[in-house]
Amino acid sequence: MKEVSIYTDGACRGNPGRGGWGAILVYGKYERELSGGDAMTTNNRMELTAAIEGLSALKEPCRVTLYSDSKYLVDAFLEGWVYSWEAHGWRRGKDEVKNPDLWQRLLELTSVHEVKFVWVKGHNGHDYNERCDTLATAYADSLA
Repeated sequence: MKEVSIYTDGACRGNPGRGGWGAILVYGKYERELSGGDAMTTNNRMELTAAIEGLSALKEPCRVTLYSDSKYLVDAFLEGWVYSWEAHGWRRGKDEVKNPDLWQRLLELTSVHEVKFVWVKGHNGHDYNERCDTLATAYADSLA
């Protein structure tokens, strides 16, 4: 399997509000930048969408290290919350889990690829995280 690093970030101008996401795929010496957004969304939706779009861009099953500054995203997988939410019909106790459509898509993609999630501290000088933030905020700003 090819080994790929994916760096992701989401941004929102207001929450909810105009949102953007950015992803950078790194395979050897090759890099590919992706971005997009939505006119009315939330920061968490953009964080999840960045991961979805990054994984969806892969053309074959890969071994992926996915870096994100979203504890919401990373901890959901590292702590196993997402599997519990799915098993309980996208509920957490009495409450519905937010963004079940995106979580379901992420579970589909993580069944195709071997994905290791890694949390990075945001806005802390990490080059790829900063670039993803720039992609995400630029897209959100373009929706004004």
